[in-house]
Amino acid sequence: MSNKHFRSARRGRQDFSSHPETQETFSLSRRRFVQGLAYGGTCLGLGLGSSLAWSGTGTPQMQSPQTLRGTRFDLTYSPTTVNFTGRERVATAINGSIPSPILRWREGDTVTLKVNNQMAEDTSIHWHGIILPSSQDGVPHISEGFKGIKPGESFTYQFPVNQSGTYWYHSHSGFQEQTGAYGAIVIEPKEPYPFSFDREYVVQLSDWSDEDPNRIYAKLKKLSHYYNFRERTVPELMREIKDKGVKATWNARKMWNQMRMSDRDISDVTGYTYTFLMNGQTPAKGWTGQFKRGEKVLLRIINSAAMTFFDLRIPGLKMTVVAADGQYVQPVTVDEIRLGVAETYDVIVEPKDDSAYTIFAQAIDRTGFARGTLTPDLALKAEVPTMDPAPILTHGDMGMAHDMAGMDHAAMGHDMGGMDHSKMSPGKSDMGDMDHSKMDHSQHKMPEMDHSKMDHSQHDMTGMNQPEAKMGSGSAGFGSSAPLKHVSTEYGPHVDMRADGPQYRLDDPGVGLRDNGRRVLTYADLFNLHNTPDPREPEREVILHLTGNMSRYMWSMNGIRFADADPLMLKYGERLRITLVNDTMMNHPIHLHGLWSDMETGDGGHIPRKHTVIVQPGAKISYLVTADAMGPWAYHCHLIYHMPGMFREVIVA
Repeated sequence: MSNKHFRSARRGRQDFSSHPETQETFSLSRRRFVQGLAYGGTCLGLGLGSSLAWSGTGTPQMQSPQTLRGTRFDLTYSPTTVNFTGRERVATAINGSIPSPILRWREGDTVTLKVNNQMAEDTSIHWHGIILPSSQDGVPHISEGFKGIKPGESFTYQFPVNQSGTYWYHSHSGFQEQTGAYGAIVIEPKEPYPFSFDREYVVQLSDWSDEDPNRIYAKLKKLSHYYNFRERTVPELMREIKDKGVKATWNARKMWNQMRMSDRDISDVTGYTYTFLMNGQTPAKGWTGQFKRGEKVLLRIINSAAMTFFDLRIPGLKMTVVAADGQYVQPVTVDEIRLGVAETYDVIVEPKDDSAYTIFAQAIDRTGFARGTLTPDLALKAEVPTMDPAPILTHGDMGMAHDMAGMDHAAMGHDMGGMDHSKMSPGKSDMGDMDHSKMDHSQHKMPEMDHSKMDHSQHDMTGMNQPEAKMGSGSAGFGSSAPLKHVSTEYGPHVDMRADGPQYRLDDPGVGLRDNGRRVLTYADLFNLHNTPDPREPEREVILHLTGNMSRYMWSMNGIRFADADPLMLKYGERLRITLVNDTMMNHPIHLHGLWSDMETGDGGHIPRKHTVIVQPGAKISYLVTADAMGPWAYHCHLIYHMPGMFREVIVA
């Protein structure tokens, strides 16, 4: 792993809870903040109605957002006052609720959705995972002819519904998604379900902060580990020395110290500012769903968080996964599922007795959780599990081969790769204003770069045909057979690490879930229930590196931020492979709008289709894409504070 001065600011780390500007944020104790307050989640503005309220006796009633059915919908954005933590804050609500109403459509119908903007800023709605015309996709200044919805104006979306399953919708303007603009979509299939169930619930996960998201982003830009309070301590060091001895402790820590990295960097934004919600309910209150003993219950689980991966389990119940990202998969029974941001999974559970069960969704960094209860009796409660230990990254998570082969140990000392950062200019900041309605996407320039010296065949995603690639037939790991090559644009102060030995880790549950005694779903478990819709071999391969400089909080693809990037051009009808190489220490949920990502998991005849693909730290993954939808499309990391830089425009023509 090549790395330059990674997070050198850690040396001067301070207790930010004592800073005047952050006293408000950290005035609640950690436990109270994570758990929420007993009356958390109540909307004070337009109101959510009695279905989301507590009864007078304190017993939770059935709680779910309003469900809207049919083919014509009116959705209205408005600022709405909420209270999740004991403080009133203004949220971005649709029809006055957080989450927004559940929309139920039917496959084969044409839906018309009028979106009204009663806010003082532009807005939009993106229908996540829905295959539709580019003009209806809802990304300002990317989607064909769509410039966003101005204050006081309306926009009417209309498109045919050509799929079924569980999806969701959210704003694609600024940070509005972080402040509440998200809701669930359930599409009834034309044909009967390939499985049976007696009742169903949407389980929508999200993260809420009382802080203005622009302030969160500004803090991350100034100090990327601002919200991480789980660094190694001196007492911990002394305990390790006592348990392992000085030599073993030193050897275990030496690599991280040399690389100036932290093995505790799991999430950028943590439970120290986030309260984690399930269907809009805080952990103190919890969401409740009722069942009768012996019923099969279908749970449509959606991760609508802005920045949080969730690890979800239901102690005492197995979950049979029957769909991923809205598409049927061959059923697989597991104990636990990691949901990356924007992913959805449908699972069936079968309670055999009259006990209550906790739906427990802990954040990947173990700084908090969301919870709900499945119960046959509203008076019954279930025990809430203790969170797992905080995860610790391994060298494999940093893109190093397990046997450390390929590592340049001689160059590993101070700068991990022989590059003299003292001679590099600091460069420009990566991110601008995230609001796509204010971006000029028509001009993609690359200032301060000498194009005459660039290897344009490896410059970006465009034109990266690799005839030597082993194309295979959808089998896992059938990417390029050529040695890993980092593109020229990855070198410089805007990229502080490059994975030297990224591996396909489809059967790896991920950091914090390995060897935990539970059966955890992995991508290697996913196989399409039906035959692969497009069995063609890919005509070319695109290799795209996910890159960044964490200490400066700069994110990019192939070392190029979105504002400077050329669009990726696809030929209408072509079949291509996209291989993603994660050169960072973060999980990235990559979402391609308008086109399916046919993930290569080992069986070319039953490739699972996804709209969002998680790339683990220091790993690589590949999927096939059929360019069957004309027009411009967005392609980006779905972590909201990564999106301004780790973003591309894809044009199918």
